[in-house]
Amino acid sequence: MTSMQAPRGDRLATAVSFVVALQTLAAVFFIGDALVDVRSAQPGLHVATELVIALALLAGVAVGALQVRRLWVEGRRRQAALDVAAGALAAVTAERFRDWGLTPAEADVAVFALKGFDVAEIAGLRGSAEGTVRAQLAQVYRKAGVNSRAALACLFLEDLIPGPVPADRPVSP
Repeated sequence: MTSMQAPRGDRLATAVSFVVALQTLAAVFFIGDALVDVRSAQPGLHVATELVIALALLAGVAVGALQVRRLWVEGRRRQAALDVAAGALAAVTAERFRDWGLTPAEADVAVFALKGFDVAEIAGLRGSAEGTVRAQLAQVYRKAGVNSRAALACLFLEDLIPGPVPADRPVSP
């Protein structure tokens, strides 16, 4: 998802809000039409039908409004949790990088590697040679005590996924 793209929950809440607004307009129309019919002394099945439709639409408006509220609240809760997790991961990453004694350049390369960029992409983003990036990655791996990008990523996942590995599951190196 790009930074310009709204999260799925926001798009859903917007769509439901739009439907609720349409239902509100329809309910106002039917109530207004029923009131005009009552004033013109034409009550009957037609007016009763319009009132039932208006009440059903109003019920839909109420349910839709509650749904929109729930979606917005849930979206805010999820965003807050994501912000906390992102902040926690950033703090863990910075602490690990300090513990390993990474240089600022090595830390940049490590972050790009953890984000999934390959050597050529990292070199392009940093304006450096691919050989330099490979050397910096080798230093990161050495200082972290691992031998691959996957193993480096696992060091951070271990901090984020609590609990022991079940005894009945084999652990691969």
